[in-house]
Amino acid sequence: MVFGDCTCESEDTKHNKEAALKYKLGSIASILVAGAVGVSLPLLGKKIPTLRPENDIFFIIKAFAAGVILATGFIHILPDAFDNLTSPCLKENPWGKFPFAGFVAMLSAIGTLMVDSLATRLLSERSWLHFLPHNPVGIAIGIGISTVYNESSLTALIVEGTFNAAAAGILIYMALVDLLAADFMNPRLQSNLRIQLGAYISLLLGTGCMSVIAKWA
Repeated sequence: MVFGDCTCESEDTKHNKEAALKYKLGSIASILVAGAVGVSLPLLGKKIPTLRPENDIFFIIKAFAAGVILATGFIHILPDAFDNLTSPCLKENPWGKFPFAGFVAMLSAIGTLMVDSLATRLLSERSWLHFLPHNPVGIAIGIGISTVYNESSLTALIVEGTFNAAAAGILIYMALVDLLAADFMNPRLQSNLRIQLGAYISLLLGTGCMSVIAKWA
């Protein structure tokens, strides 16, 4: 139930912005390094057979990564979106009468499907050139915005909740469609029970590890 007659005050004890800034800056470096490694592996695989993406071990690794992404969307981001968009600080009408978080996540997943299907052919040959800096640039923009907005304002709740829901929809789509469906429908995995079981276990480990982290997040 959402009520519009409460007051929302900033709670500085819950958020240490200086400490958070260090983690955000560290995440930029981590994403750049991890992204560079991920882009380099297929290129190196042309010369080093062990690093070729079609090797069996990559099915296991990708299943774990998909589990992490799936749990991030369902366990970490989507609940935050529901918390934001059902906050007692927002008016009962319309925020308490419709599940906006789930609706936005659904539209986000559908939008991702449309973009994915329409743009894959156009961007497939050069997508790696612009994908790598996207997350660090987004983090940098977020850091800049966080210094000037009031996170307890009604506008911040709506904007943050909407973007959280959209991000959750994108992550869930990517995990289920781009990673899991593509690999688990692969004839090579379908015909090898050992790899299939390994991928299932790896998927469960990925979702489990990321879900446990939510206890301290």
